[in-house]
Amino acid sequence: MKNLIILLFVCASFFQLTAQDLSLYEKKMFIVKKDTLPYRLLLPKNYDPNKSYPLILMLHGAGERGNDNEKQLVHGSKLFLDEKNRDQYPAFVLFPQCPENDYWSNVSAKTSADGKRTFEFQNGGSPTKAMVLVQAMLKEFIKTHKINADQIYVGGLSMGGMGTFEIVNRNPALFAAAFPICGGANPEIATNLKPTDWWVFHGGSDSVVPVEFSQNMVAALNRVGAKVRFSYYPDVDHNSWDNAFAEPQLLPWLFSHK
Repeated sequence: MKNLIILLFVCASFFQLTAQDLSLYEKKMFIVKKDTLPYRLLLPKNYDPNKSYPLILMLHGAGERGNDNEKQLVHGSKLFLDEKNRDQYPAFVLFPQCPENDYWSNVSAKTSADGKRTFEFQNGGSPTKAMVLVQAMLKEFIKTHKINADQIYVGGLSMGGMGTFEIVNRNPALFAAAFPICGGANPEIATNLKPTDWWVFHGGSDSVVPVEFSQNMVAALNRVGAKVRFSYYPDVDHNSWDNAFAEPQLLPWLFSHK
């Protein structure tokens, strides 16, 4: 009985700690006229409003869409809560949440008769409402906070990986480095992506977003002379974000761009 009580106490403490950790991401709302974009904000550790800090924008996948301002923290948020990372890499971290029926990027998904999914990415075109909102939110945040302009980064997974390519394409001079995970884009936009350094991640057995979409983007980035790394995980399915966030060099690589 005593051991059971100890076990329950440990479990309760663990879940309480997890909740407390995620609560460090402040709940915010960006409102433009009748449109609202929920987002979470992690301040730099020992935040000093008189100092300038790097800024990381994180774009979640389709499964985390909604308006609860919670689900977008499911993947990746704990990487930036790690105490060692917070000590070594103080930064603003933004996790916006895409509305349920919207998308970060201009893409249409199709499923063929044999069950294979494919995506058609536009080369430009009008941005989605979610992309309009996240760009406006980012612009406003940069305007109202002291940001190191040479250390603005973006990353995302799945739909957010696609959104990572998209937002860099629409803001070619803004981001120093980007890391799309299991995403994709239209290779014709590669020239606009050249000013940014890239680390692309994808699983070779991805059953949701075929790895060819990342491979095509890496090839296009290489053709235009961009700096790009590619991590290919042969036996990994769609959850290659687990591998990406576990890469010990991800944050050192990201913050080396300044």
